[in-house]
Amino acid sequence: MTPSPDAAGPRQIGDTAYYIVAILVGAVTGVIGTLLHLGVDTLLHWPKALHRVIDDLVDVSVPQAILIAGGAAALAVVLSVWITRTFAPEAGGSGVQEIEGAMEGRREVRWRRVLPVKFCGGLLALGSGLVVGREGPTIHMGASVAQAASETLGLPVRETRGLLAAGAAAGLAAAFSAPLASILFVIEETRRQFPYCLRTYTAVMLASVTSGIVTEELTGRRPFMFVSVPELPLAALPAFVGLGIVLGIVGVGFNRSLVWSMDRALAFGRRTSFYIIPAVVGFVVGILLIVLPFATMGGEQLAVSLMSENLPLAMMALAVFIRFIMTMASYATGVPGGIFAPILALATAIGLLYGLVLDAALPYLLPAGALPSGALPALAVAAMGGLFSATVRAPLVGVVLIAELTGDYNAFVPAIVTCLFANLVADRLGGRPIYEVLLERTLRLAGEAPPVPPASERRQIGGWDQR
Repeated sequence: MTPSPDAAGPRQIGDTAYYIVAILVGAVTGVIGTLLHLGVDTLLHWPKALHRVIDDLVDVSVPQAILIAGGAAALAVVLSVWITRTFAPEAGGSGVQEIEGAMEGRREVRWRRVLPVKFCGGLLALGSGLVVGREGPTIHMGASVAQAASETLGLPVRETRGLLAAGAAAGLAAAFSAPLASILFVIEETRRQFPYCLRTYTAVMLASVTSGIVTEELTGRRPFMFVSVPELPLAALPAFVGLGIVLGIVGVGFNRSLVWSMDRALAFGRRTSFYIIPAVVGFVVGILLIVLPFATMGGEQLAVSLMSENLPLAMMALAVFIRFIMTMASYATGVPGGIFAPILALATAIGLLYGLVLDAALPYLLPAGALPSGALPALAVAAMGGLFSATVRAPLVGVVLIAELTGDYNAFVPAIVTCLFANLVADRLGGRPIYEVLLERTLRLAGEAPPVPPASERRQIGGWDQR
């Protein structure tokens, strides 16, 4: 656990040295995150490889091939869960809540075990086709790299927590090649924990930018989810207001459903075995990889492909339903994996479905009413930021993240409108930031959590009231 402010022997280092450490943390995180990224992309070719093997075996039928795929995915998921539960239970799920807890002094970043478990378990889980995101492992691994550096140098608590945030931001930058959104993520998401001062804030910026540079050098500079959205007339903005309202409602339901599914899976595991649900979910994912691929995987590339496939309304509604169910089921298995990418894919499908419904209804509502050309991809892009805002409750990050991911700024104003209304509606409905809820759940399951630091210490260490 991070040392208390009064712990003996913290080593004070100068600003330049601290910035160099932040740069090194960002560089190492960029390399590790990119290795995970490339490893997952390689592993996800296994369904095609299985097809080729089966084509060479004339005595294997299609149903048998589907069962083989289900068995292979189930094995990978169960192995991921076993590695996590055996060696580092805190590595399950997203790492964001663990980092926030560590920055509050209520959780411990055991980097020696988290790093290998998050990497290997995440590689298996993501490579199996589960609907989880790669940003969860990379964020947690980035913070683990920062914790290792802090322990090695014996840094005091303020610098350690600032470096944890820098490592987490570097992990997000490595996952999505979005350094600016990663910096803003620290500002909005860890606003209660981050020790704001010029030194720590500069460290976050340096680590994020360095990680982004390393990632781009290793994978290329093309936006992670490149799309092109035509410029829309201002008269189309009311459609984005409606989209924001819808996404605000969906976001609150998403958060509550996620926690509910995790609680049900935990209760079932305690009664029977913690490996039954992962085996079943993995088996279903393996089958869907063959028969219905859009229902599987994190969904970054799915979000892009959905905008160009022109699926009919019924098929888009099916995509929304099945992606929602598979996101809940996949995250409840307890594997290392995030929810950013699944949220983006689900939001894309919701935005397109909303656009198709609106386009069908407009002629009945307005004379000669119709969506302008290019409105569907704009609604899809704006929806990604809107659902992110409603679930994570970080609207500014949502807007900037989508701009960096897609490389398109024509939907910038519609995205702001969507994120704004999604956040307001989620707040009015009592929705809370998902990582705040997940941290509270983690502390509750851990038993009697460490005491909350006194108010005087919190003011001294972090939060908006830090000078």
